[in-house]
Amino acid sequence: MKTRKITSLTALVAFCLMILTSIILYVVPQGRVAYWADWRLWGLSKTQWGALHINFGFLFLSALVIHIYLNWKPILSYFKDRARQVRVFNVNFALSLLLVIGVGLGTYFMIPPFSTVLDISEGIKNKAAVKYGEPPFGHAELAPLKSLAKKTGLDMKTVMEQFDAAGIRVDGPDQVFLAIAKENGRTPKELFALIQPPKATALPELPPPGTGNKTIAMLVKEFGLDKSRILDGLSGKNPEIRPDQTIKSIANALGLNPIQVYDLIRSFSE
Repeated sequence: MKTRKITSLTALVAFCLMILTSIILYVVPQGRVAYWADWRLWGLSKTQWGALHINFGFLFLSALVIHIYLNWKPILSYFKDRARQVRVFNVNFALSLLLVIGVGLGTYFMIPPFSTVLDISEGIKNKAAVKYGEPPFGHAELAPLKSLAKKTGLDMKTVMEQFDAAGIRVDGPDQVFLAIAKENGRTPKELFALIQPPKATALPELPPPGTGNKTIAMLVKEFGLDKSRILDGLSGKNPEIRPDQTIKSIANALGLNPIQVYDLIRSFSE
């Protein structure tokens, strides 16, 4: 048994698994959507994929530290000049450092192509939100049934009757919504569909979860709004506003926060 070989192979396998989990976490729906719809890939939830990513990362870092220790002399030679003197800030190290700093600054200031990488991920997550649906409010699956009913304007007695008619077992109004779903072999989303109130025909006073990632076109379709009126109103603020832009991107273009943009859209749609 050779420690050097085991360490190198462990680092390699852990690195490959980190790539896999990174790709999955890159495309996984937003947490509120994944938990609401009980999203899974190969039987694993978002939380489980995240846990695997973290522990594979620790395994990779541990193997990497041991690898550096076992190969310290060859690594140290990378910092030596032609006179065999150790110089930390040599040309190779400086170029590597500049590359890392460049990626960091490009990401911080959201400069392409770094912003593009994040935008693609955001776009995939937004499509998942449309496909799987948004919860009525953040972490609604963790709320007791009576709290969820109150926040969504549902009558508790009617809710219990609807569940009874659908054969859904409920221990009581204080039972957590997620626990009810699991006990009945349903996702929170499926369970809520049984008691969901009539679809809103106007924008609510407070923006629903995930509104910042929705486009004007999505809001128009969801709430039956007049797209031309909204675009005409926003065009007065900035003529380059498009219906395929998210509320967040419009907020950045107008120098506002997403809630202010939502309030503008709401005022234009009334």
